[in-house]
Amino acid sequence: MSAATDDAGDPRRGYFDALAAQWDDEEPSAESMAARLDQYAPLLGLRPGHDVLEAGCGTGKTTGWLVDQVRPGRVTAVDFAARMVECARSKGLDADFASLDLVSDDLGVARFDAVFCFHAFPHLRDQSAALRNFSRALRPGGRLLVMHLAGSERINAFHAALSGPVSGDVLPSGEGWCGLLESAGLSPVRQIDREDLFLVTAAKP
Repeated sequence: MSAATDDAGDPRRGYFDALAAQWDDEEPSAESMAARLDQYAPLLGLRPGHDVLEAGCGTGKTTGWLVDQVRPGRVTAVDFAARMVECARSKGLDADFASLDLVSDDLGVARFDAVFCFHAFPHLRDQSAALRNFSRALRPGGRLLVMHLAGSERINAFHAALSGPVSGDVLPSGEGWCGLLESAGLSPVRQIDREDLFLVTAAKP
């Protein structure tokens, strides 16, 4: 894998780096997220032995949960905010960490059984390019999981109310996902968009 490029055109990197030190103090906590993820685990279909790319790991709030789901498989946790990755790595979790740009950096070819993008997709500056990158990184039969613990309407309203680089970030909804996924070589499987859960799953043929 190459080192993450320093894209001066994406101010989100600095925005999230500045938040890294206090990110674990923000709700939801790692414990509450793990409880919610346990609730939805049957929808995710992660299994022991799976190799998973955690796309946008932040400070590792969900990394430990993923490790527990797929051990002896491996979790590769990636974020473009280097300080976030430093915080995640400092927790001593049994995962591989890297500071990489999900849009433009090499994530590998056919390396992963699943790409898990949790609470991160709206912040990808080129969502189509990121999906193509995820698709390349998936093994045949592998799955993409895009997940939020709230629906798209709530997520988009929250970002719209913020100031700074993420204020225009949008989580796509509805039929727009079909075109995005198909253009990346992924087959849509499931879409849930309700007040307490957003989940898109797709498969690599």
